[in-house]
Amino acid sequence: MTEKTVFMSFSSDIIHGGHTRIIQRAAKLGKLTIGALTDEAIAGYKRFPLLTLTERMEILRNINGVGEVVVQKTLAAEEELRLLKPDYVVHGDDWRAGPQMPVRGKIIELLKEWGGELVEYPYSADPNFSRLEGFGQAQMSMPDFRRGRLKRLFALKPLVTAIEAHNGLTGLLAEKVRIPNEDGSVRQFDAMWLSSLCDSTAKGKPDIELVDMTSRLRTVDDIMEVTTKPIVFDGDTGGLSEHFTWLVRTLERVGVSAIIIEDKKGLKKNSLLGVSVVQEQDTIEDFSAKIRAGKQAQLTKELMIVARIESLILEKGHDDALKRAAAYLEAGADGIMIHSRLKNPSEIFKFCEDFRKLDDHTPLVVVPTSFSSVREEEFRDAGVNLVIYANHLLRSAFPAMKKTAETILKHRRALEADEFCMPFQEIITLIPDM
Repeated sequence: MTEKTVFMSFSSDIIHGGHTRIIQRAAKLGKLTIGALTDEAIAGYKRFPLLTLTERMEILRNINGVGEVVVQKTLAAEEELRLLKPDYVVHGDDWRAGPQMPVRGKIIELLKEWGGELVEYPYSADPNFSRLEGFGQAQMSMPDFRRGRLKRLFALKPLVTAIEAHNGLTGLLAEKVRIPNEDGSVRQFDAMWLSSLCDSTAKGKPDIELVDMTSRLRTVDDIMEVTTKPIVFDGDTGGLSEHFTWLVRTLERVGVSAIIIEDKKGLKKNSLLGVSVVQEQDTIEDFSAKIRAGKQAQLTKELMIVARIESLILEKGHDDALKRAAAYLEAGADGIMIHSRLKNPSEIFKFCEDFRKLDDHTPLVVVPTSFSSVREEEFRDAGVNLVIYANHLLRSAFPAMKKTAETILKHRRALEADEFCMPFQEIITLIPDM
């Protein structure tokens, strides 16, 4: 008799007894092939994997009962299943409810094409296994694991998204807010942006680099303690080169993935004010020297230094922006951010088009605060790699808090304000247990 064939999908990089038991049960049904999900597929519905795909495949190959390990590109494994046409697909029964229900339904339909069968075993709810997963989550927050993750994301995804966070709670929102997709994956933010504007505003201070780096690094620490996603740090102008090199070393040590510095000098003014206030752009030579100093100060290759070009903001023109981009790349910049205060995105798209003729691989960053009507797909098609939603959590929180305070004042009690407030029991579900 021909030996039956079995297929299992695997995303975990922390292997425990529950996994090995279901593998051994699956192997009794026939020759077992395991599909190891790619990093991109895993990151699309759960935490970013600790181990690389190659490392995970090697672990799976060495588990007793596993016949073959193949790369699995999507959650439903359409390509792999149609190629292998297994007699059985084995999975835990935990996906009968929740975001992976559509994946289960799709696999059942696929199996009908060749008469295959879905076999589901009870999910292992051992609290010790949950603690192991919690250990993996804790490892993701450590500097050496977190620092290089943004570069890995750029290698995996055509477009990465970040949203601002200015304290631990907003960091948890950036970490945990998810919207389910029909294919069983989820939409979530890939990274967090630590804006100097939002950090200053949350402290009730003007955005003129008044909040010193010691205070800002405390905010970094607050967010890092409770999150795992990569952090992009707003470094304003970077200050003096001597100060910038110290900052680079510090951010590198604590696990920040990237710092963005703008090519202006003097007293900081918000870029969206444009030429309505006095703002002076740094020379190409001096700003390039600052980039080189920062790169030379690094001890690892993982921290990215991104040069933010203010030529369009200061009405210096498209050609000046491109000239600066070329010089900053030559100085060692790991990415380029182009900024505009116009609602019409045409000058941004024109820069992206011409920059990609100059360079086809360096990450390109935009912050669509003014040109907010542009969809992420349009940015991706224009060659943008990172979209930063730079201040939206703070801007949305302030009107809600103001309305609540005015309602309490008006009615001299809190009852009428309750409709604007989330129950505290829901808020504390965001707070991680140690």
